[in-house]
Amino acid sequence: MEALAVIPKQENSLHSIEIDVPTLATIPNGRGVLVKVLQVGVDATDSEINEGLYGQAPEGSDYLIIGHEVFGIVEEVGPEVRNVKPGDYCTCTVRRPGPTLFDDIGRNDITSHDEYYERGINLRHGFMTEKFVDDCEFIVKVPVGLKHLGVLSEPVSVCAKAIEQAYLAQTRLQVWKPQLAFVTGAGQIGLLTAMMLRLRGLEVYVLARTQNPGLKEEICAGYGAHYISTKEESVSDLVERVGRPDLVIEATGSSRVAFDMMQHLNRNGALVWTSVTGGKNTLSDFPSDAVNLEWVLGNKLLVGSVNGNRDHFKKGISDLALSEVMYPGVTEKILTTPINGFSKPQAIIEKLTNDKSALKVYVNVAEVG
Repeated sequence: MEALAVIPKQENSLHSIEIDVPTLATIPNGRGVLVKVLQVGVDATDSEINEGLYGQAPEGSDYLIIGHEVFGIVEEVGPEVRNVKPGDYCTCTVRRPGPTLFDDIGRNDITSHDEYYERGINLRHGFMTEKFVDDCEFIVKVPVGLKHLGVLSEPVSVCAKAIEQAYLAQTRLQVWKPQLAFVTGAGQIGLLTAMMLRLRGLEVYVLARTQNPGLKEEICAGYGAHYISTKEESVSDLVERVGRPDLVIEATGSSRVAFDMMQHLNRNGALVWTSVTGGKNTLSDFPSDAVNLEWVLGNKLLVGSVNGNRDHFKKGISDLALSEVMYPGVTEKILTTPINGFSKPQAIIEKLTNDKSALKVYVNVAEVG
């Protein structure tokens, strides 16, 4: 069967390969699930892996199959599988266990091991194939009523974890009821985060460079959030107008923006970084002394959040379902850029890097029934 892979650390190496069809026998104890892939989302992570910035092949392999955002349908299950059955729509988590205590208790998303194992990213093959097999522990059912949004299951799990981490960490304050949130970045993570924060009742401002009017503004308005083009209003001017945010979720992929938001957070506030910056930029003009003073005196919190476990996937899918009731038809607008099949690997990268109108690029591997 066909798959898309890169040669890790080799720039622009994305190519099609032929691999064997997987079988349930590769998973021990009757816990295997065979999934037919329907759609695979791609994002900046895939682009940066193709640029050679990071990513490692599994042991014994000289290539890495990409793809960490999967939506599929169960074809076959082992005798000990109870959470899904053939015909169920599903997604699959990305992180895999390492050797630490956190991995042993099912928290491989916060492993303390220096090496991490992520399907399609690091030391584990991904989902950009026609079929894959995995342990039922990592398979998450997607309701049939959400099959049109199934390819967003992984991105929304990232948002669910980021928000959860902020609220969990802020129990240090005993009482924390954030009212105002900024979300920096209006890609899929930023927009889905805005939706989830609106479901929690926060006033939400989404900040990005794209000028109004446009699709990003339309989606934010559909969620009852506010879209701010930073080309039209600076962050400082926005803070002067609406106040300092109690919560900031950073999702731009820019370390400059990530650090800049430290200057605007409210007292007792939380800033969550979800960006993975693969470059080598440094900041020489950052007011570190002033920020340090404000953060200590203001009891402010910085949290890094990456990937999610199956509970975050389930929470994200639950919020997707609720959003369809609260904001019908809005989230589907994020799915801007479908690509059919694997035949032109570089077309995928071209859409990711050069199509400024693309919010969500995804590959249709097979027809969604």
